[in-house]
Amino acid sequence: MGYVLGIDVGGTFTDFVAYDEVSRNVEAWKGFSTRDNPADGVLSGLADFPHRNEVTSIRLGTTIATNALLERRGANVAFVTTRGFRDVPFIQRGNRRFHFNARWVKSAPFIRRERCYEVSERIDCEGAVLTPISEADLEAVAERIREAGDVEAIAVAFLFSYINPAHEIHARDVLAARFPDLPVSASFEVLPKWKEYERSSTTIADAYVKPIVTRQLKTLEDRLAEVAPAASLVVTKSNGGQASVAGACAAPVQMTLSGPTGGVVAARFIGALTKRENFVTLDMGGTSTDCAIAIGGEAELTTDFEIEFGIPIQIPMVDVRTIGAGGGSIAWVDKGGLLRVGPQSAGAEPGPVCYGRGGTEPTVTDANLVLGRINPESFLGGSVALDVEAARAAFARLGERFGTNAEEAALAVIAIVNTNMVGAVRTTLIEKGQDPSRFALMCFGGAGPLHAGDLAVMLGSGEAIVPVHPGQFSAFGFTATDARVDRQRTVQMTSGRMDRDRAADVLATLEVECREQLREQTADGDVRISRNLDMRYHGQNYELSIPITADAFAADRLDDLWRTFHAAHKARFGFDIPGEVVEIVNFEVIAVHELPKPDLPPLPRQAGPPAPVATRAVVYTDGKRDTPVYRREHLGAGAALNGPAIIEETVTSTLVLASQHLTVDAIGNLLITTGKKEAAS
Repeated sequence: MGYVLGIDVGGTFTDFVAYDEVSRNVEAWKGFSTRDNPADGVLSGLADFPHRNEVTSIRLGTTIATNALLERRGANVAFVTTRGFRDVPFIQRGNRRFHFNARWVKSAPFIRRERCYEVSERIDCEGAVLTPISEADLEAVAERIREAGDVEAIAVAFLFSYINPAHEIHARDVLAARFPDLPVSASFEVLPKWKEYERSSTTIADAYVKPIVTRQLKTLEDRLAEVAPAASLVVTKSNGGQASVAGACAAPVQMTLSGPTGGVVAARFIGALTKRENFVTLDMGGTSTDCAIAIGGEAELTTDFEIEFGIPIQIPMVDVRTIGAGGGSIAWVDKGGLLRVGPQSAGAEPGPVCYGRGGTEPTVTDANLVLGRINPESFLGGSVALDVEAARAAFARLGERFGTNAEEAALAVIAIVNTNMVGAVRTTLIEKGQDPSRFALMCFGGAGPLHAGDLAVMLGSGEAIVPVHPGQFSAFGFTATDARVDRQRTVQMTSGRMDRDRAADVLATLEVECREQLREQTADGDVRISRNLDMRYHGQNYELSIPITADAFAADRLDDLWRTFHAAHKARFGFDIPGEVVEIVNFEVIAVHELPKPDLPPLPRQAGPPAPVATRAVVYTDGKRDTPVYRREHLGAGAALNGPAIIEETVTSTLVLASQHLTVDAIGNLLITTGKKEAAS
């Protein structure tokens, strides 16, 4: 028994949460991220923790892979494919981001064409070998890679290798033997699914980030061993599970959305504790806002993700939508004279104007400070002094362009960023056929609680929740993760041509692979298995994921399978077509090894009405009001108060509007509802 430490490396801050497994106490703090070497920010923040020698587990969420892809700082990749298909990553799909912009240029792949190589081989759509793999071609490709001299990783993707991977396995082994220092990513290991472009793009992305992820994670692991020698390091994956460092380095594309998943995991954990099943998460940090939904207590997952328009990465991941709306988002005026906010961000360096680190352009954080919603003397627990006058001067300059004052300009910036976030939430819910009014809004991140009240009103949500440790909520989520492996494979069948034995064998094989991967990642103990099929009506282009049982392909259960799909299609799209041929496209098995979770102790009950610690003038859309300020740590379970009010804590503040009511639940979550209550205890 000791401490479990969750670490979330973000674009602006690195967040830390330490959970004491003995006392059940939770400590949370944060520090600035170090862009060039994230390990420096982690080690700097860990230096503030006095119990480093008692840490037994470190669970990390990191943007290493994400930043390498977004900033195109990955490896020089050699792409090896079937002869005649070297241009698949460049042709891409025929859809366009801007239909009427003749100057639009599609995103370039993560490879150069001169580093694309072809091998004579061919397997058909049934897995039969049409053309044996050419050993001479393999040797020629290896020689060209050696002559190039700048290749840092290799990606291999042959036609129909998801059905029969024999040729890819052979090519991988030959190239790995010739280049023992170069990592090799094979598509049948990365993404054994149909659609050549998506599979190739995902495999290339895996190879592209493999050297930088391996280097930085290994460095971090070594340095952490010096300051926390008893701790094991694991990394959070995009599916919300965790993997060992070795597992993360072997499949780094699985970390594409590592950081944002922590907040969703934490929200699901809090939702289970408080008996809430339907909620939207809104993680507003320094650079961006991440939005996800949970239905029936389970977070929605997707494989439909693009790191840039037209560059798909189709690994299982929590369905998180990201927009450029954070505390550091910059307010600017476009060519048409309209006020805009983001996606540009001031980040940690130079940061918002009020940080005094060289920033000159007004940001959302500056706006909240000018409006009196942030206490300049207690920001980050008083460790960072905020320059109110500098922020006010920046907004005065912005206001002059519109003939208004600093406060009205700041209100406009808040209104715009709120509208941007509401749009993201509405889009996420409506695409799933869900009514926003049925969902609670769970706001966290350093900036999220300041906007929770406004967003709840704009969305028509019945309740906004500011959970415990909102400023480090993703890091808190990492302390509640499980070990998890997702395996998928394309094997196409129809209700008219159903091979029950083969289908059962595919599921069994995927389950074995999942269990083996968990064992390799030292996840011993009971494993929970779930199974899904991606299904559609024959001729459709998109599938629905249908949960199934292990005996779904038994002769007496097949009719139930088709009926389940018809019902799911009607629930999602409003109609079904009984009697139509149903097609199975992908098989999926998910293996989860549950790990111990934080046991949050109940808060002491509130004794009497809560007392404010101060009063501060705060600007609202209807004018300036003297607003009582409360400290969150002074509010016990059952505390209740009417707005307007500000609830301050070390790393964030919660704004309660005049039309709203706030209560504190048994474990310390803040619950904001519309409408005043007469009996505020």
